[in-house]
Amino acid sequence: MSGSRRGRPTGPTGSVIGRALQLLDAFGPERRQLTLSEIARRAGVPLSTAHRLINDLGKWGAVERGEDGLYRIGLRLWEIGSLAPRGPGLREAALPFLEDLSQITRENAQLAVREGAELVFIERIAGSGAVPVLTRVGGRFALTATGVGLVLLAHAPVDVQEEVLGSPVDRHTAKTVTDPVRLRRMLADVRKNGFSVSDRQVTMDALSVGAPIRDRHGEVVAAVSLVVRHGSTTPQALARLVLTSGRAISRALNAPA
Repeated sequence: MSGSRRGRPTGPTGSVIGRALQLLDAFGPERRQLTLSEIARRAGVPLSTAHRLINDLGKWGAVERGEDGLYRIGLRLWEIGSLAPRGPGLREAALPFLEDLSQITRENAQLAVREGAELVFIERIAGSGAVPVLTRVGGRFALTATGVGLVLLAHAPVDVQEEVLGSPVDRHTAKTVTDPVRLRRMLADVRKNGFSVSDRQVTMDALSVGAPIRDRHGEVVAAVSLVVRHGSTTPQALARLVLTSGRAISRALNAPA
């Protein structure tokens, strides 16, 4: 579900800004380079409109055109995106602890935030023996399958939980939990125990355990997780590590004791 549009904010499609955002939204993890015709077609705007707007976006630095004639996302968007308070500020506070987690386990340490009915990964550090994962920094994923997603969903507002649990749940493996009744029980366990367990829900060789990160108001603003090879250790052993990191990152964000 990485790259999914469910829960993604969109601009007012009838306005110039809305159409410009539609052009940028044409790009994705598997569509990093596009022709002008492809951009126009994916954005659903006339070619002449796409040509005019893409030129304006290019002058500002939001897109770049290579010598091959293909358009790419420009560095100016990266500069602006780095100002988002839920991204780099949180990432900088969490990075030392993510590095420790990855070094201890030689596996994947991940950091994610919720946006709407999805999560966005803002950091991932892979150790030398890390199990392959489907996630990437900047990528989106369902809240129902991953360790970080279950934590974020368990602490999301009730209307978000109802939206997610009332919608079809993507099945990634035979172990993916899609039954809303079972998911509700899992979310209750997350709130009770303080950590989540995702066992082979995304890939059949991975076990993920997540823990919440709180801000200075005590609200859950992010989640941290370890993703290891299934069978290499127990969820309880991972939980001790992840909970310690979650609390340490929360303290770095001035969360109450």
